[in-house]
Amino acid sequence: MQHPSSPDPSAASTATFVPDPAAGQAVYDADRAHVFHSWSAQGQIDPLPVAGAEGAYFWDYEGKRYLDFTSGLVFTNIGYAHPKVVAAIQEQAAKMCTFAPAFAVEARSEAARLIAERTPGDLDKIFFTNGGADAVEHAIRMARLHTGRPKVLSAYRSYHGGTQQAINITGDPRRWASDSGTAGVVHFHGPHLYRTPFYSETEEQECERALAHLEQTLVYEGPQTVAAVILETIPGTAGIMPPPPGYLAGVREICDRHGIVLVLDEVMAGFGRTGTWFAADLYDVVPDLLTFAKGVNSGYVPLGGVAIGAKIAETFDRRPYPGGLTYSGHPLACAAAVATIRTMAEEGIVEHAAQLGETVIGPALHELAGRHPSVGEVRGTGAFWALDLVRDRETREPLVPYNATGADNAPMADFAAAAKRGGLWPFVNMNRTHVVPPCNITEAELKEGLDVLDEALTAADAHTTAGAGAATADAGGTGA
Repeated sequence: MQHPSSPDPSAASTATFVPDPAAGQAVYDADRAHVFHSWSAQGQIDPLPVAGAEGAYFWDYEGKRYLDFTSGLVFTNIGYAHPKVVAAIQEQAAKMCTFAPAFAVEARSEAARLIAERTPGDLDKIFFTNGGADAVEHAIRMARLHTGRPKVLSAYRSYHGGTQQAINITGDPRRWASDSGTAGVVHFHGPHLYRTPFYSETEEQECERALAHLEQTLVYEGPQTVAAVILETIPGTAGIMPPPPGYLAGVREICDRHGIVLVLDEVMAGFGRTGTWFAADLYDVVPDLLTFAKGVNSGYVPLGGVAIGAKIAETFDRRPYPGGLTYSGHPLACAAAVATIRTMAEEGIVEHAAQLGETVIGPALHELAGRHPSVGEVRGTGAFWALDLVRDRETREPLVPYNATGADNAPMADFAAAAKRGGLWPFVNMNRTHVVPPCNITEAELKEGLDVLDEALTAADAHTTAGAGAATADAGGTGA
């Protein structure tokens, strides 16, 4: 459905934008001369100059339009340039653009109230940060101070941020260059049936064995030394792997038994992305701390935070919390959060994401999997999905090696290039493509993107054993 206040992206990109390649070149030249990009070898990147964005689309200075299946970095949950949020930012900027965090400010108070209304259980106190990584930093600090213990356990298939503590807690290879091995972090295997490390054959087995593995890890580490277990409720960048039924409840029980703080990282999964306000709602589990960012205000102004349960909040009632940020609860960012949350409620965006996942995205991706040998597994919920791409469905060999670069990554590069040629901007990580459009994308826009995805997957199919066999057969027939 098209929400009444959602902009018409096609009109914005074709009727009002005048292509200006010279301006685009100037933007590109200045970027290459002066901007230092994240996670990149600076001399090997070719960033696209973006002229504008609205709704589910953005466009370059040549006038080429792309349907964004990445939601930026999975943060534009209500799309680009939503008029209600833009207006709220303008109004707040005119009223009070910034103010120090030690004061009570209307936008900050209201944002905290609206967030606390939606977090599960007793997570009623909100500590604001500038983004997700520092939310994780402060959650871990709170857990350590609350328990008096040094260690933190986190999963290998995870991403928790790029700051020093958060990158050590992260499980994926982005950790390696900055991991000193002395940050008090211990990694363990979370459940992932499709690539199970536990030789499981069913979700029940995977849940049982993953919990036993966590318990065993605690035994070897000494549970009395562990402050927190931190998990992405549904791991995002690592592959969108919804945990099997009972797993998070089992982790909650283990933490309770050993006096360990349970931290759920909802930076990517929160605020409607899973078809619920928070992914924890799907599993009826209440953590002690919950981190958020991204979708809280659709990324319009940087904002993150920690939602704090009653027991940990009580720890700091008379004991000062030794942490803070100059821009904690920045009024401009909080005003954007207030407008975003209200808009999501008024326009039924959370419910819309749930409906799209159940009736459009899920069925369509499973149908694509039936026709493309490169699709090994489909996973997800709401507007939060992943395709695990493989060379061989029987062996489940990934389409590219783990953490592949250069020529080894050619199959995924071919897939991404095919998608972009078709006007779809894909989310690609290792051997996966994620389908994570804005939560208020229309069904028509979604189907447009899925059609391009269908075509782009043929480029991935060419790198499968089935595709290679077909190519060999074709070559043999022609030669004969």
